[in-house]
Amino acid sequence: MTVFDELAETDGDNEFKVWLSKVIDAKQEIVAFVASRRQGKSAGEFDGYLKGSFNLSLVVRFSDGGPKAVIRFPKPGHTAAAFRDEKVRNEVQFLKFLSEKTTIPIPRVVSWGMIEDSPQHLGPFIIMDYVDGISLATILKQPTETEQDEVILATDVDDTKLDYVYEQLADYMLQLSRLDFSTIGAISKSPSSNRWIASERPLTYNMNELKTVVSNYPISGYPTAPFTSVKAFLHSLAEEHLVHLRTQRNLANDREDSKKRFIARHRFKELISRHCLDDNGPFKPYCDDLQPTNMLAHPDTLRITAVLDFEFTNTMPAQFAYDPPWWLLLLGPDMWLENHSMEDFMIRYVPRMEQFLRALERVEARTNSEGSERNSLLSVRMRDSWATRRFWFDYGIRKSFDIDAVYWAALHKDGDDVLNDKMREEMEKLVDLKMDQLKAYDAECKVRFSS
Repeated sequence: MTVFDELAETDGDNEFKVWLSKVIDAKQEIVAFVASRRQGKSAGEFDGYLKGSFNLSLVVRFSDGGPKAVIRFPKPGHTAAAFRDEKVRNEVQFLKFLSEKTTIPIPRVVSWGMIEDSPQHLGPFIIMDYVDGISLATILKQPTETEQDEVILATDVDDTKLDYVYEQLADYMLQLSRLDFSTIGAISKSPSSNRWIASERPLTYNMNELKTVVSNYPISGYPTAPFTSVKAFLHSLAEEHLVHLRTQRNLANDREDSKKRFIARHRFKELISRHCLDDNGPFKPYCDDLQPTNMLAHPDTLRITAVLDFEFTNTMPAQFAYDPPWWLLLLGPDMWLENHSMEDFMIRYVPRMEQFLRALERVEARTNSEGSERNSLLSVRMRDSWATRRFWFDYGIRKSFDIDAVYWAALHKDGDDVLNDKMREEMEKLVDLKMDQLKAYDAECKVRFSS
């Protein structure tokens, strides 16, 4: 099981708590600020908080009875301070792009700004129309007793209703898969050409995760510009995983665990040449978090009313967009591997994947132009991704905290753990380092958390 660095997590939580107290003290000023940015500028009133993994939002209602608004701040400590402005700017640009190029239902952006534009410099912000609704995941999940219970697709969900949900989601994914870019990165509209281009480096969920939950992770090695090659981008990701292995002191809990992580991450790097598609593009908009948890829907009709949270969205290798959705069971493959088994996952996932692909085929039949080549269909590409296990490669290569479990459960082949002399020597040095690091980490935790 992969665990976060408890020292780094605690530092992040403490940073967030200090900031949160400032937000609470400035609540009325924030409400007035939101009202001032809204057309009409009628008086506002605080109407509650919305809490997410990376963001805190305040809901504001207005005296003129108009639509509510929500102001969203990235949470310090959970979003790296160095990335907060960049994260918000990238998301706003992507939301504008979506509103121009797709029919995906997203909240209207009323206003946005950087840290220096915000009340008391609390942080970069996005002010959006508030959309009422229930989380689609809440509607589809099996009943739970506590908030800590796993969110898993209900086994008795009505297939007709799920078909309707899947067709909506398939339509969104199909629209995104038909949009092309020449580089991998964060998008913006070129002032000179008025065209959308990927002009900035890709800021990813994994980059933020490593910075916030791994003490002293060296972000100097992060990308500084867009990529023009899938292989170059995938090698950059593979290097992140190797740096993570060397940096997080408590990543491995014993010598055997250290060896397995060393093998997994080096073998993953070697798999790049096998699984790389369309090295020179075109590249596709890809949101790894485009899932029911981040969607609102009408509880009776299941019509999706809003898709939320496009943070850390970039143009990516097209093969990511060609994978079957990882979230079809709501609970991700990583958690199935950690808390259940590959067999359990496959038994539940494969039938839902087939159901989703049939829904996608129906959408393709309605929207494809005459003469479209079968091999270019998204449904065909997704079936190929699953058959070749590229689905697992793409999933693991994006996630430093899940890559090891994915490798050993889905991609390892007999004999792959046999190393040459040079690699074995490197591994033994790494194992010694990890055990020394773990000893120092445990000692520091004992001192810090002894009270």
